[in-house]
Amino acid sequence: MHKKTMDIRTIDREENRRRMKNGELYHAFTPDLIADRKRCQAACTRFNNAGDVSRRTLVGMWKDINGDTIPLPPPRARRDEDDAILEDWPWVDAPIKMDYGYNVKFGQNVYVNSNSTWIDTCTITVGSRTLIGPNCSFYSGTHPLDPTLRNGTRGPESGKPITIGDDCWIGGNVIVLPGVTIGKGVTVGAGSVVTKDVPDYVVVVGNPARVIKEITPSKPTNGAVNGLSATINYSATM
Repeated sequence: MHKKTMDIRTIDREENRRRMKNGELYHAFTPDLIADRKRCQAACTRFNNAGDVSRRTLVGMWKDINGDTIPLPPPRARRDEDDAILEDWPWVDAPIKMDYGYNVKFGQNVYVNSNSTWIDTCTITVGSRTLIGPNCSFYSGTHPLDPTLRNGTRGPESGKPITIGDDCWIGGNVIVLPGVTIGKGVTVGAGSVVTKDVPDYVVVVGNPARVIKEITPSKPTNGAVNGLSATINYSATM
């Protein structure tokens, strides 16, 4: 029996976008959202195929993906100097896959290893200095469990935001599900599936991820870099 469906053409686009942003049921296959995904796909393709280009070029391509309008600082004469002034912008290794791009928000000095997937139906926020391993996936989108309501591409879907705190380490092949908040300073073991919120300064592993250890962060006297230098014995005689 053919299921009765809503005519996508009659949907109020602004209301539909509001519902998407707020995690309510909305329709993903309206012309405007299809166009947004195509724009993001094209920007990701350019980034993934960039090859050996400058750090500034890659940062510019990243800004094209997520719609960041903050201007880059003026370029420096030397490439190493130019790289240095861009160090707090995200370091992202290709390939990358995003749905919309504009719902992904990174803090400063974030690193993302290769082959990451971001289903950014709702906002996905990653805190400063967080490191993300290869093959990680972040799913903020979800679907109704009722198959009649779900109804393929004709039915509605929804999302829940994902938040990852500052100074986290997300191991390779980790999956983070909709609505999850990961606290500050968390380590997520490789291959874990994070299904619920994680408190600050713990190690979680497994499917579903569970806490196995608490972390007591050190307190360097002159900032993280100087503290690291004091811990590692750098030798001028090497």
